[in-house]
Amino acid sequence: MSALWPDDPPPCAPSGCSVEEVVDRVGSKWSVSILIAASSGPVRFTALERSIPGISRRMLTLTLRNLERDGLIVRTVFPTMPPRVEYSLTPMAAELQAALVALVGWAQRHRGEIADARARYDERAE
Repeated sequence: MSALWPDDPPPCAPSGCSVEEVVDRVGSKWSVSILIAASSGPVRFTALERSIPGISRRMLTLTLRNLERDGLIVRTVFPTMPPRVEYSLTPMAAELQAALVALVGWAQRHRGEIADARARYDERAE
């Protein structure tokens, strides 16, 4: 049991996932980037790859699979030659969107202050 959320079930228990596990998934660097990139509507893999600086194809694939498994992304395959695949947010992920945008906005507004605090801390540690 967690000290933060003592009534939460253990991870992957039949009754549900722990709050920590859910927050870890939706709060990860790549998950946030993917969910924000897919917020404007269905998006193809290559468009996601181009819009997320630094993500590898493997990490994009793994993160998309995890988000799909968790019910946050829907993968739609169209029977064309070659097959066309699009990813879109589920209603649950769309509900999360405002919180993610707020988090990213907060990070953008305060990144300079955080960099300054790190520099002051590092100077003390030397």
